[in-house]
Amino acid sequence: MNNNKNFKSFFKGLLYISPVLIVLIVFNIYPILKTFDMSFYSKYNYQKNLVFERGIDNYIYLLNDEDFFLAIKNTFIYASLVMPISIILSLSIAILLNSNIKLKNFFRSIYFLPFVTSSIAISMVWRWIFHGDHGLLNYLLSMFNIDPIHWLSDPSKSMISLIIVSVWRSLGYNIIIFLSGLQSIDEKYNIVARIDGANFFQRVKNITIPLLSPTLFFVCIITCINSFKVFGEVFALFDKQPGPLNSCLTMVYYIYNKFYNHYQYGIASAAALVLFLIIVTLNTIQFKIGRKKVNYD
Repeated sequence: MNNNKNFKSFFKGLLYISPVLIVLIVFNIYPILKTFDMSFYSKYNYQKNLVFERGIDNYIYLLNDEDFFLAIKNTFIYASLVMPISIILSLSIAILLNSNIKLKNFFRSIYFLPFVTSSIAISMVWRWIFHGDHGLLNYLLSMFNIDPIHWLSDPSKSMISLIIVSVWRSLGYNIIIFLSGLQSIDEKYNIVARIDGANFFQRVKNITIPLLSPTLFFVCIITCINSFKVFGEVFALFDKQPGPLNSCLTMVYYIYNKFYNHYQYGIASAAALVLFLIIVTLNTIQFKIGRKKVNYD
């Protein structure tokens, strides 16, 4: 009787969530499995959906493709700079907004606006700001007698431009998450620390950050994943190109280029699988470190 009742409850619950499961399978699970399968296509006809031969030719191609390794290099450089800058800035701003300052609700809304705005629209505005001749940023620099900088056409400056845009856009989401974590910290800890004579920086170092470690860990994971998936900012900021001399060629742009421009679907699928493995590996390392560092008490 109990087994029959449990089966009916399970079937009833499954029926309730079936619409979500169908969407998940069709738009998430199936594409992942299909991408894995396509990465081994060696000879195929996509118009007729015929596969003549499977093998590891696509992976061998990636190992011999300089652009692929350049994309990996640029993506790691981008992620290694965006992550610490974004997290440190957003945490600092969140701590200030959590204090008793005037118009803090207004500032919270202002900082969150970039996150809910289209990355394409944001990048188009930043293209004007970074314009080499008529850009707002160069106009401000000219006030200090600094020569115009070709932010978007100079290979040595293009990555800096991309990082500035990405950090600015990611601040809003990170700030909101940090604010949620800060408001869950009991104020009595800071009150006791003030009584003991601890200054602001000592309270942040010894109380706020340790108690905020689960939130900080979550933000690190999300920022890492988003950094390795960067595409929209590159696509719009450099007018559908990966920067001058491929200086901002990222993994996702490489996949897009192979899939939509060169119609090399097998190679694009193999590169997507490599990117997936890189993200999984990095997140696994972060989780192992997090278990030792994060305070859940």
